[in-house]
Amino acid sequence: MASKRDFYEILGVSNSASPEEVKRAYRKLAKQYHPDVNSTDMGAEAKFKEANDAYQVLSDPEKKGRYDQFGHAGVDPNSAYSGGGAGGGFSNFDFGDIGNIFDSFFGGGGGSSRARRGPQKGADIRMSIEITFNEAAKGVSKVIPITRNNNCNECGGSGSNPGTQPITCLHCNGSGQIQYKQNTPFGQFANVKVCDVCSGEGKIITDPCKKCSGKGRIRNTTKLDVDIPAGIDNGQTISLRGEGEAGAKGGPKGDLLINIRVRAHTLFKRNGYDVYCEIPITFAQAAVGSEIEVPTIDGKVKYTVPEGTQSGTRFRLKAKGIPYIRDKRRGDQYVDVIIEVPRKLNEKQKSILRQFDEQSGEEHYEQRKSFFKKMKDALGI
Repeated sequence: MASKRDFYEILGVSNSASPEEVKRAYRKLAKQYHPDVNSTDMGAEAKFKEANDAYQVLSDPEKKGRYDQFGHAGVDPNSAYSGGGAGGGFSNFDFGDIGNIFDSFFGGGGGSSRARRGPQKGADIRMSIEITFNEAAKGVSKVIPITRNNNCNECGGSGSNPGTQPITCLHCNGSGQIQYKQNTPFGQFANVKVCDVCSGEGKIITDPCKKCSGKGRIRNTTKLDVDIPAGIDNGQTISLRGEGEAGAKGGPKGDLLINIRVRAHTLFKRNGYDVYCEIPITFAQAAVGSEIEVPTIDGKVKYTVPEGTQSGTRFRLKAKGIPYIRDKRRGDQYVDVIIEVPRKLNEKQKSILRQFDEQSGEEHYEQRKSFFKKMKDALGI
């Protein structure tokens, strides 16, 4: 043990160095002595392993504490000072780790690390846009800005400077995982954790791309043409495959999910693919019949109100409603007639209406006649 070099000396840091300083020092040495980079330097691999051993201790708070107190003997598994011998018992065991141990046996543990190192689909982007009632009915094309991560066009998404390649992490031998033994009340178990040197990637980027700083992706805003189909309704979602965030390690892009919000119309209401509206007409128009103009989503149309039309009568305009999405059919439009009673009449107008009322018999008012008959039957008067 005495022949070993001091770990702080190997990494070139002080014993008060922060975890980040330790990691930066290790990565600098890894880049310098990694066998993949120095295949012709016979001493490079030994120096890399020496730096790797130092990092494994100084990056682990528990091991670092024993090393600071007992030196190399504190991290020698065969030493009484290491806490890992047969007499160690469970004095340093954290019962909160039992779940992690069982995870390694029953489907947990390193699965996430393996998934991390393979191609990963990019995240979906969710957004909302507001359109008018007529745009929803007729369909519309919108240009919308999308802020998302795209693969860096300089490094192609690899994160490494063009012409260079990431090196294999020797801390985990490229697996992205570190296996360690742990004493438990049930015996000694092997557990797995994500490699903290390569963050589970299995490789280390030693020469990061200058444009994306080694991330492989760049966040920017682009404009996208979106075709909103005719007939779409409030609250529905349009899915555009492959227009989301860029994937990692050659994985596919995520999707863009656009939630549609339709502004209320001043005249129309919608139920499914049918359109409803109310139209006020005069007493005279309802009594003798009249041709009126009816607004539709296609413009105005003529409709003849038959004589004797009652307030609240509903008539249908066939195929004047909302088009079905990806279909040739259309809904209908329903129009409710509301008879408006005139206000602020002058004396001459009132006199004419009184004369009309006096000359009108009960036979002209079927609802009125029916009501008084029911009242007489009910009250006996």
